[in-house]
Amino acid sequence: MNVAVIGSGTMGSGIAQVAATAGCEVKIYDTNLEALHKSKISLENTLTKLLEKEKISAKDKFRIVNNITYVHALADLSHSDLVIEAIVENLEVKRKLFSDLENYVSPETIIASNTSSLSIASIAASCQKPERVIGIHFFNPAPLMQLVEVIPAVQTSNEVLKITSQTIVEWNKVVAVTKDTPGFIVNRVARPFYSESLRIYEEGVADFATIDWSLKTLGGFRMGPFELMDFIGNDVNYTVTETVFTAFYFDPRFKPSFTQKRLMEAGFYGRKSGRGFYNYNQELPQPKEDSLLAKAIFERVIVMLINEAADALFLNVASAKDIDNAMTKGVNYPKGLLAWADELGIQWCVDMLDVLYHEYHEDRYRCSAILRRMATNNQNFF
Repeated sequence: MNVAVIGSGTMGSGIAQVAATAGCEVKIYDTNLEALHKSKISLENTLTKLLEKEKISAKDKFRIVNNITYVHALADLSHSDLVIEAIVENLEVKRKLFSDLENYVSPETIIASNTSSLSIASIAASCQKPERVIGIHFFNPAPLMQLVEVIPAVQTSNEVLKITSQTIVEWNKVVAVTKDTPGFIVNRVARPFYSESLRIYEEGVADFATIDWSLKTLGGFRMGPFELMDFIGNDVNYTVTETVFTAFYFDPRFKPSFTQKRLMEAGFYGRKSGRGFYNYNQELPQPKEDSLLAKAIFERVIVMLINEAADALFLNVASAKDIDNAMTKGVNYPKGLLAWADELGIQWCVDMLDVLYHEYHEDRYRCSAILRRMATNNQNFF
């Protein structure tokens, strides 16, 4: 298969590496020649490290490198079977690119966007053949993360969905097919990990370090929410939250936090700027290791995550299996949230959410109808 990747940044280069490793002939397109050169050097360095660790052979490295060509003219993509766009997260920029791209590729070429939260239907509408447009959302770093969300728009043909899903499986990735709704699976379901932790902090219940420690200790998460937001970048994480909040018609479940907004406005993006929720230029604070406090924090965050996963299932965003796969393989959660709900007890989840709702009387704590029905019928997700 001939694959083109538009955008030579970290994500675009990673996707190209995945496709080239799977045996595809790949072209990386970028208008910035310096960025293309950096992408080439970066790939060489990555493959050299893999060779040194004996993850690949010298023959593999030679094959992967030679499967990739670097180009800076859209006309060079004319023979592509699949084009994946991985450029700036701006709807109008993407729409213009897709419209222009149709002038160069064949009518059979599948055109995909790696967007993490924008409407695939809106991107597809810019094309004369919208049925060939689909979302293929990789997670960073693309060569390491197993999950790929595949998002058909309302215009996408069944054949394009079938070919795309088969292709991603052939690239040794796990496919989660999701409805074209804001945030898809992961960026929708994961929002409470950040937002409820921020709310707990803003209420003065605990500081950043204690909240992070609680979720790592009791939940088994690899990183706490504040560590993770600093790692992702507060500018990136806040923008996704704001995008999802707006796209869901300002549903209070997705309401952004002023705490994070102010850090973003101050340029405190996290690790990349040296300061975010934590100041990385000085010794990091120690958590208050209080087991009862940790339990209260963990239970509040986990039940909000479960509620969001349950609501995604209730609204047919994806199957229960795909939702749990998305969270374990897309963002490395220690367990699938729906399986976690079964373990904790569906009735426990309903009771916990009702306690929060009765305390706050805010719609952000409303219990998903599917949880209430399942508790009544004594059902589990799996």
